[in-house]
Amino acid sequence: MTEIKQHVQDHLGEKVILRTNKGRKKVKTKEGVLLETYPSVFVVRIDPGLESERKISYSYSDILTETVEVMLTENQERIYVS
Repeated sequence: MTEIKQHVQDHLGEKVILRTNKGRKKVKTKEGVLLETYPSVFVVRIDPGLESERKISYSYSDILTETVEVMLTENQERIYVS
């Protein structure tokens, strides 16, 4: 878990693409910026599109269980546990 947290901290302020698995083959894709990290969660500011700007928090275990896929926009690198 600390490996994921460190990887997220290394990319604070960078644009990311989030793919969230909502179950039953439903996947939502959003773009945002990694804002902050906390001991158990990290915060992403979702870019305003049709929706208003908002912040969403995810736990590091969401990445571990592949509920959320975080990919850096700049180089298409995926944040995951190796």
